[in-house]
Amino acid sequence: MTDTTESRSDSTRARLLEAALAAFAEKGFNGTTTRDIAASAGMSPAAVYVHYKSKEELLHLISRSGHEATLELVQKAAASSSDPRTALRNVVLDFAAHHARGHTSARVVNYELNSLSLEHQTEIRAIRHRIDRTMRELVERGNESGVFDAPDARIAGVALLSLGIDIARWYRDDGDWSPEDIAAAYAEMALRIVGAE
Repeated sequence: MTDTTESRSDSTRARLLEAALAAFAEKGFNGTTTRDIAASAGMSPAAVYVHYKSKEELLHLISRSGHEATLELVQKAAASSSDPRTALRNVVLDFAAHHARGHTSARVVNYELNSLSLEHQTEIRAIRHRIDRTMRELVERGNESGVFDAPDARIAGVALLSLGIDIARWYRDDGDWSPEDIAAAYAEMALRIVGAE
């Protein structure tokens, strides 16, 4: 296969992924057909099956990519400072802004999990567990150093992540707040949630 053919194939796969993401966001996974995806990409329905095994494979790839990017973002921000307050602020700033800027993909990634096969749900839940653990460990680090007073680090971590994830439900590009406005407000709330000094 020539580089041009590979490049064209990669481009077609990317277009189908983008079309699937848009269709899943608009109609939900169960309400979307492969015909919808193909039409949105400007292709025939058969093109989907040339490049992907199923509609579920498209959802899996979208979900895995989104979760892996979020895990990397959270881990990097959590390690950004030895001061737990600064690190938590950075995590929440990045996490909230990420979910606002990418609200369409975040909605699909976070709210279509039950449409994945059991095998793929297990894989995605493992990534989510690592995100949860990173946040919990950061709260625990703040508790241990005496700068946080969170009675249950696990509950605090889940609450902080839930705030950011939920942005995808309601955020609109033409709304009153920018991603940066939301991120700054959420970072301040996060410090109150963990009882920061």
